[in-house]
Amino acid sequence: MKNNILFLLIVLLMSGVSGKMDAREVTSFNDGWEFKKGPFSKDAMQAVQKWNTDWQEVTIPHTWNADDMQKKVSAFYEGVAYYRKKCTFPKSMEGKRIFLRFEGVGSCAEVYVNGYLAGTHKGAYSAFVCEIGSQVKFGKENEIIVKADNASRPDVIPTNHILFGVYGGIYRPVWLIVTEPCNIVVNDCASSGVYITQKNVSKKSAEVTVKVKVDNATMAPALLELENAIYDMDGKLVKTHKQSFELTPQGVQNYTSQFRLHNPHLWQGREDPYLYKVVSRLMQNGCVIDEIVQPLGVRNYEVVAGKGFFLNGKRYPMYGVTRHQDWWGLGSALTNKEHDFDLAQIMDIGATTVRFAHYQQSDYIYSRCDTLGLVIWAEIPFVNRVTGQEWDNAHQQMRELIRQSFNHPSIYVWGIHNEVYHPHGYTAALTQSIHDLCKLEDPGRYTVSVNGYGHADHPVNQNADIQGMNRYFGWYERKVQDIKPWIEKMEQEYPWQRLMLTEYGADANIKHQTEILGDALNWTSPFYPETFQTKTHEYQWSIISQHPYIIASYLWNMFDFAVPTSKRGSVDARNMKGMMTFDRKIKKDSYFWYKANWSKEPVIYLTQRRNVERERKETTVTVYSNIGTPKVYLNGRELTGVRKGYTDVHYIFDNVLLNDGKNVLKATVSRQGQEYTDEIEWMYNGERERTADSLEYEKEHGSW
Repeated sequence: MKNNILFLLIVLLMSGVSGKMDAREVTSFNDGWEFKKGPFSKDAMQAVQKWNTDWQEVTIPHTWNADDMQKKVSAFYEGVAYYRKKCTFPKSMEGKRIFLRFEGVGSCAEVYVNGYLAGTHKGAYSAFVCEIGSQVKFGKENEIIVKADNASRPDVIPTNHILFGVYGGIYRPVWLIVTEPCNIVVNDCASSGVYITQKNVSKKSAEVTVKVKVDNATMAPALLELENAIYDMDGKLVKTHKQSFELTPQGVQNYTSQFRLHNPHLWQGREDPYLYKVVSRLMQNGCVIDEIVQPLGVRNYEVVAGKGFFLNGKRYPMYGVTRHQDWWGLGSALTNKEHDFDLAQIMDIGATTVRFAHYQQSDYIYSRCDTLGLVIWAEIPFVNRVTGQEWDNAHQQMRELIRQSFNHPSIYVWGIHNEVYHPHGYTAALTQSIHDLCKLEDPGRYTVSVNGYGHADHPVNQNADIQGMNRYFGWYERKVQDIKPWIEKMEQEYPWQRLMLTEYGADANIKHQTEILGDALNWTSPFYPETFQTKTHEYQWSIISQHPYIIASYLWNMFDFAVPTSKRGSVDARNMKGMMTFDRKIKKDSYFWYKANWSKEPVIYLTQRRNVERERKETTVTVYSNIGTPKVYLNGRELTGVRKGYTDVHYIFDNVLLNDGKNVLKATVSRQGQEYTDEIEWMYNGERERTADSLEYEKEHGSW
C-alpha cells in the first residue's frame, strides 16, 4: 500500500493535477475535442476548412479503429483523420513557455495552431512535444488541429499491420505544460529532462548521478540555482546538492549532481520494490521556477550466460509474460483503469517479468511496474518486415523510448527488433547500429534482439547483448516435446550465449474443446482447442523450469489481441494465444497452470471446465494444486490412484469412468485448518463417443 501511495504522489506532482505548484503547470488537455475522418491532403488546414459540419465530439484517449480492427479481416480504416479543439489561453500565460505533450498518436501526426504548423511526429507509440507559444493568441479563441494518419509507410516502423494493428487516433492522453522561460527541458524527445544513473550498487553503498538538462529561452544569460534532492519512501530527505550557474541562451545545458548512498534500501523486485524519489528544482532569485519528480529504485541487474538473471547479486526467477495493450471494444484508447486491470492479472498469475511487446507502451504502466516490482523489457516496433527505408525512424523511436523511460528502475533491457530478417545484411547492420545508439544513450542497460529461428548463427543474430528466440514447438513447427532437445542442443553448442525464450505457446479458442490430442496441431486448421494450448504449456514450462540456461522465458501472450489481417481458429482478426480472452472476462486453463507454478497464493483448480461434453467414458482428471495433494470426488465418490505430472503442482487421475449424463467433480485440499475447493460439471453421452478419426472428420467438415 505504501508503494502505491508513493507512486500516486509522484504522478500527481509531475502532472500538477492535485494542486498548482509555484512553477510548472501540467494540466489535462483531453476534453473538448472534435473528430472527423477525412481524405488525404498535403495541406491539412485546407482539408479541414472545406467541411465544418458533422464533426463528432470525442474525449481523448480516442481511436477510430476500436471496432473495425477487431471484427473483420482487412476491413479497417487505414488513413487520415482530423482532431479539432477550440480553446482560450489566458493573458496571464503571456511570457511563459507553452507546450502540448502527446503521449501517443497513431501513427504519424501533424499539429497546427491557428493555421500554423507547430510540430510533426512519426511513430505511434512514443510521446512527442510541440512548443506552441509563438502561435497562440492570448485572451482569444485558438484553434488546434491534429492530423493523424495510421496508413502503413515504408519509412515508419512498424511498416505494416501484419503482426498487430496500429490503431489510428490520439489514443493516449494529451497534456498542456506551461513553464517559465528558463526551465528543465521539456522537448528533449519528450523526456523528463532528468536522467538518473547508478553504479557500484550493493547493500553497503551506491553511487547515484542525477543529470538535469536546462534551457533558457530568453535573449540573455540568467543566474540560476539547481537543487537535486533524494527522499526516502517516507518523504525524509536523504541527500541534497545545490549548484549555482549562469545559464546562457545558446542551447540546452547539462548539470549533474553526484551522490553516495550509505546502506541503501535496495529495489528487490516483487519481494521489496522500494522507491526513493529524486526532486530536481530550478530556482531563480530564491523562487522555484521549475520542478520535476522522478523515481529512484536502487538496484543492479546482471545477466549471466548459462546461469540466469541476478538482481542485486541474488539469482532472480524470471517468470515471464508478454502484453499487447489493446482491449476488445476499446482498441488502444485505454485509461489507467484498463492498465491497472492488466497489471493486476499479471501480478495474480505470479509473473515476475513482463515483455511489453511489440512497442513502447504507456509511461503509466512502466511507472506502475516500478511500484509493483515487475522487472520489464521495453521495445520499439521494429517487427516482421524491413523495407530499407526505416533506418532513421527506427533510431528515432529507440532514442525516444530510452529518454522517455530512462528513470524507470523496472526496465532492464531495450528491445531492438522482433523476427526481422534480410538476406543482404541490412537487418544485421541496422540492429548493430541501434545497439550502439542504446549504449551511447544508456550504457547501464542491456539490449536484446529476437529471432524466430532456433540457432545462434543465424545472420541477424549476435548483434545485441542478449539473444532472444521465439519457439512454437507443436504449433508452427514439429512437436510439443521437441523443445527439450532444442534447449539441450543450444546448451551444448552455445554455452557462452545469453539466451532467452522470448515467445512460446499455442492459440486457444475457448469454444473449441476436445480430449483427443496429438503432439502437434496444424495452426492453419480452423480448430484451435483450448486443451491443446493447456497441454503445450504444461509440458513446455516443465522443461523450461529445469534449464537455467534459459535465462528468462516469456509466454505468448497474457491476453488475446487483434490481428486485423488474418483469420485464425475460426475467428476474424484475432490472435488467441492469450492466457485470458480479449475481453478479459475468462481465464483459460493455462492461466491457472502458471498461477499454480509461480504464485504464492493458494491455487486448486480442475482443468477442462469448458470441455463439458465429454467424448470418452474413460477419461483423465487433472488438478493444479500448490497447497498439497488434492482429494478428488466424482459424483461423491473419492478417486484413487493419483500421480504427479510434469511439476509439483500437477496431479493426474487416470482411468476415471464417467456416468451417463451429468458428472460432478470436486477437488479439495485442507491446509492449516482451511479447506480449499473447486468444482466443475461434465456431461457424458455414450452415443457421442469420439475417436481420433471421427474428430478429424468433424473438424474438417465444421460439425464440431
